[in-house]
Amino acid sequence: MQVSEKGQVTIPKHIRVAAGVAPGSEVSFSLEGSKIVITLVATGVKDDRRAKLRAAAARVKGSLSPEFRQLGAVEIMAFLRGDEPAPTSLRRGRR
Repeated sequence: MQVSEKGQVTIPKHIRVAAGVAPGSEVSFSLEGSKIVITLVATGVKDDRRAKLRAAAARVKGSLSPEFRQLGAVEIMAFLRGDEPAPTSLRRGRR
């Protein structure tokens, strides 16, 4: 494998997959004798953001009152906008 003028190389796909290195991952470099060692520090940014968002959504969902949990998407959006409650025909589970 050839190193570019900027010192860049491409990590072969089978090695990236086996090591869990994805786009946005953070790696570190170290020397062990004459060997260059690449170590995965953190996984991809997208996966990390999604995990944090899911965790935050779970915390919010757990803090909702039972009455609020029964609302459908239309009712929640109306509540957030400050609109009047949705007509009964549009409420979740009542058609």
